[in-house]
This record gives sequence, structure tokens and C-alpha cells, in this order.
Amino acid sequence: MRHIISILLENEAGALSRVSGLFSARGYNIESLTVAPTEDASLSRMTIVTSGSGDVIEQITKQLNKLVEVVKVVDLFEAPHIERELMLIKVRAGAKERDDMKRLSDIFRGRIIDVSEDTFTIELTGTGQKLDAFIEAVGRSAILETARTGACGISRGQRVLRI
Repeated sequence: MRHIISILLENEAGALSRVSGLFSARGYNIESLTVAPTEDASLSRMTIVTSGSGDVIEQITKQLNKLVEVVKVVDLFEAPHIERELMLIKVRAGAKERDDMKRLSDIFRGRIIDVSEDTFTIELTGTGQKLDAFIEAVGRSAILETARTGACGISRGQRVLRI
């Protein structure tokens, strides 16, 4: 089962390496990883998407909590949450394809952020399933390049990840 684990950790050199090292040392796969400073410059928020049974996720959580740099760990799938992913996708957009690409971008609430003679670069935000659906709708032959951030998530309502 897929899980999004949100980690609050000290913003210092080597913290990311120790967390990712924990995953690789135990043979756990990281599907996506995002990390950035929080409103408190001394802390970063890391979001890891991984898969595993309840026991595996519990073991990962326990191991993460043992790391000195880790302040707090939350499995977002334990409660209602919101998740989003950003994708930049460069597609063929010659004279014949321009209208179709513009229409598809609008349908998926994407924004065309760069235009050249033969290409559009489109920015899309949403769930991973939405981004996958856009890729399928465009067709793999029209795609020149993609860049995806991986999932970023936050709990709904009053539940917060803070110290």
C-alpha cells in the first residue's frame, strides 16, 4: 500500500543523506522525495512516498524517529490529507497540434508557461493520477520531456506537523 510520510527534521547538512540512507540500508524503496525549509529556518519538511504493509510502514516510522535530526514523523494516510504534485511537460505543438494541446491543457487546468515554434511547456498541478491521465491524453509520442516533483502532502483540518 502507498503511504506519504511527512518528516520534520533539523535543517542541517547530511540530514537528507541519513534519512535516505536509512531507506536504502533496509531495502525500502522511495517512490518520491521532496524537501524544503519550513517557516522556521532551522527546520525542513521532508515528504517521502513509499509502499509497504502496515508493519513495514510502522518499522520505517520507528527507524526514522531514532535519527537524531528527526523532530517528528507523521504518516499522512492515518488521517484525511491533501496531496499534490507538480509536473512540467514539454510537448510537440506544431501548427497542427497547437489547438489540441491548448484545449487539453485547459481541460486539465494546466498553464502553458513557454511557447516556441514547435513546442509548448505546460505546468500542471494535481494528484499523481491526474498527471498520469494528462500524459495518457496527450499521447507518449507527443511528449518531448517531463519533470515531476513527486508528492507533497499536508493533513486536513486542525492536525499539524509542528514541534
